[in-house]
Amino acid sequence: MIGKLALRSLRHRAGAFFATFVALFIGAAIVMACGGLMETGIRNNVPPQRLAGARILVTGDRIHHQPGDKKQRVLAERVELPAGLVDEVRAVPGVRTAVGERTFDVALPDGGGTAEAHGWESAALTPYTLAEGAAPRRGEVVLDAALAGRAHAGPGDRVRVAAHGGAAEYRVSGVARPAAGRDVPRRTLFFSAPDAERLSAHPGTVADIAVVTGPGADTAVVRKGVKAALAGQSVTLLTGDDRGAVEHPEVVTGGEDLVAISGVFGGLGITVAMFVVAGTVGLSARQRFRELALLRAVGATTGQIRRLLLGETLLIAVFAGAAAWPAGPALGRWLFGRMTDTGMVAETVEFSQGWIPTLPAYGSLLLTAVVGALVGTLRAVRAKPVEALGEAAAPQRWFHPVRLGLGLLFLAGATALALVTALVLRGPVAASTAGPTVMCCVIGLALLGPWFVKLVSVLLHWPVRLLTGASGRLAALNCRASALRTAAVATPVMLATAITTGMLYLQTSVAAATDREFTGNLRADAVLTSAAGGVDPALVATVRGLPGVAAASASVTGTVFTERPHDGGENKRGTTLQGVDAEGAGQVLATRPTAGRLADLKGNAVALPEAAARRMHRGVGDTIGLRMGDGASVDVRIVALFPAREGFETALTSTTLLAPHTTVGLPTQILVKAAPGVPVERLTDELGRLAVRHPGLKVSDRDAVIAASTQNTRTQMWANYLIVGMLVAYTTLAVVNSTVVAVGARRREFALQRLTGATKGQVLRMMAVESLYVAAVGLILGTLAAATTLVPFNLSVSGTWRPSGPAAVYLAVVAAAGAVTLVSTLLPTWAALRTRPVEAAKA
Repeated sequence: MIGKLALRSLRHRAGAFFATFVALFIGAAIVMACGGLMETGIRNNVPPQRLAGARILVTGDRIHHQPGDKKQRVLAERVELPAGLVDEVRAVPGVRTAVGERTFDVALPDGGGTAEAHGWESAALTPYTLAEGAAPRRGEVVLDAALAGRAHAGPGDRVRVAAHGGAAEYRVSGVARPAAGRDVPRRTLFFSAPDAERLSAHPGTVADIAVVTGPGADTAVVRKGVKAALAGQSVTLLTGDDRGAVEHPEVVTGGEDLVAISGVFGGLGITVAMFVVAGTVGLSARQRFRELALLRAVGATTGQIRRLLLGETLLIAVFAGAAAWPAGPALGRWLFGRMTDTGMVAETVEFSQGWIPTLPAYGSLLLTAVVGALVGTLRAVRAKPVEALGEAAAPQRWFHPVRLGLGLLFLAGATALALVTALVLRGPVAASTAGPTVMCCVIGLALLGPWFVKLVSVLLHWPVRLLTGASGRLAALNCRASALRTAAVATPVMLATAITTGMLYLQTSVAAATDREFTGNLRADAVLTSAAGGVDPALVATVRGLPGVAAASASVTGTVFTERPHDGGENKRGTTLQGVDAEGAGQVLATRPTAGRLADLKGNAVALPEAAARRMHRGVGDTIGLRMGDGASVDVRIVALFPAREGFETALTSTTLLAPHTTVGLPTQILVKAAPGVPVERLTDELGRLAVRHPGLKVSDRDAVIAASTQNTRTQMWANYLIVGMLVAYTTLAVVNSTVVAVGARRREFALQRLTGATKGQVLRMMAVESLYVAAVGLILGTLAAATTLVPFNLSVSGTWRPSGPAAVYLAVVAAAGAVTLVSTLLPTWAALRTRPVEAAKA
């Protein structure tokens, strides 16, 4: 019986139910899309491309187990393998051949751009076949077809190749093409085996070992044999799609980022959906208040009314779930495409959207529908029949001890999170509490909404009455008298304002803090880099001898883990370590030691931020143990301590120590400081003349380096902006839904106003003022909710309460909130006024 009544209700109240359908559909699609992104990050599938012909790949183990910590950490650099292991693998039964892979970046400065270089013996693994010419010998190279076309070179031509800090001319011996159907994303160049050995970053080692099994050999059996042959070695054996991680080692950590961002925004999506559905269903139920009271009066129990309203919502949820089935994966794939475009996710990662993400999506859909319906219809179900039938004349009651307790609990949670952000967390990690803080505050304000509406109304009442005349006075009285209705419409405005203002200014504040730290520590006037990834350390002496140069220092950056003792405040991805030269470091960097000297940064030496040294209870002269990015364990002596903002700390060491433990194996740049009185333009001109003699070098002044760093920071955050925009669009829909449904319930009120002498224009003016009044309430409360995150975060990272970012962002939020509320109020009001007052009053 209840089910039949629910079906009939759907047919006769299509408008209100369509609003609920849209809210549930979009919420399920967002959660399903985030679920697909999470599955993609968990699977992290990267199908092999260049090494597709190898059944097994042996690579160095990049997993680091921190003493006393059960969590696994990922080493930042590639872990090279001794070249002698290739023969041991080749001797395993079932192995047809084993190829020791050498992989490094090169550049063709004369127009070919950058490429990835390997030894020719690895070409058969793709396989590459010669389209022209012959295999390379010493002093020769083979170009793939894409690179040959870009460099306009063919067999017999000579090309200049910059590699491993130097540049030389090589004869093109041939042009190769990958087998049909093999998509190799990067341009590729092949050297002869002796040249590849000479130019690789770590002679005597290989990046990985590619194993080709013999005909009929069982891959699993061969894998066991290889594992036994390499017992005692720190290696990882990969098969299937896991092999792609060898070609693209950056995907190992990229999956964690994708899981984190999809989890955060998926949770926000569920919370927002509950708000939207509860608000929409609640307004629809209040619109039917007298109808439901009549059912109670003729004998229906509260349980039957609750089942009726819940059944209606669940029936709508079925249709919303069916529509979200194709829409969710499509949205997820589109978001994934934007993330790969911005470089947040490697383009080689394969998007995965199986049936698993549908389970949490439909679970959240069911949870959203049930919770939204129960919360939104609570008052309509609990009201007594006589009170409900006389609702037009009786004041609306909303207070309940449980609601008060939950509201205060969520506000207390927001306060606690804000204090943790301001007093405990430091640096960008403080942003991790942003989402929970905003949502706790929004939920608390929504639960206690009528109280806060009345409080804000006290501030707005007299300005509105003075500025807007009779229509404004009536609008202000309406909002104050109907605090529950005003709160219901203002809540989605508050939600949209809080998410937009809080999340966008959080991103701009993080970016500004990162830029400020980078800019503040850079004192170099120019920087030399190489298109091939590394610069020759011998160039530093040459640069120092140039006219107008006061100081120069080679520089390289890596990530290490502290081990003996372990720094308990260390980031989960380790400690950032910058390698510099002792001579010149004090002039190209802004670091000023409070103990020790940067001039002692030679060999196995390190300069630590004071906070890190305090956490490890170490000082100048003490020794600590580091796990380098390539897995090597090194003891270093502390030679200096310096102040640094917590959360942005970077330790310093010598370039000669750090560079050999990186994948490139060389410094990545040379920092140059101009002599006093020497213009930067003159300095860059001198460096430019040097770069001409060393093809592949690039000269950038300080402004260009800072601009590139800023652009990189903004690009990495673009995915966050995108998903925030999606949630904002969803909350905007909530504003429209709530406003339209609320206005639709006031047809009789408008009719009575017109019957007592009010004109259409006067009613429209009253509703225009009322809509802006409600928008102002939502904006004030939303700004307050956003401040619970922005103020403590900025106090933590920059020492000021003001967020960084253009004021235009907030002005746009204010304008958009006012415009959306105004339009979604006036259009249904205008439609309601088209009905004759006498007919509307009878409805």
